[in-house]
Amino acid sequence: MAELTCSRVPDLFIDGLAFCDQATARELVRRGLIAAVRKGRAGERVPAVLTEAGRAALNIAPAA
Repeated sequence: MAELTCSRVPDLFIDGLAFCDQATARELVRRGLIAAVRKGRAGERVPAVLTEAGRAALNIAPAA
C-alpha cells in the first residue's frame, strides 16, 4: 500500500516504510504522477494512487 503525508512537501510511504528517495517522491507528486486519494489533517498519512498521467507515463491501461 502506498501512502502520502498531508503536507506542502509530502512524504511517500510504501507498506508502512518511508520511501528511500523523498526528493523523487515529491517530484512525482509535483508532476501529478501520484496523488493522495483524499485530503487529510496536516501530517496525516492518506492512501496514494497512481494518477492517469502516471499510468500513461508507465504505458498502463486506464483504471476501470
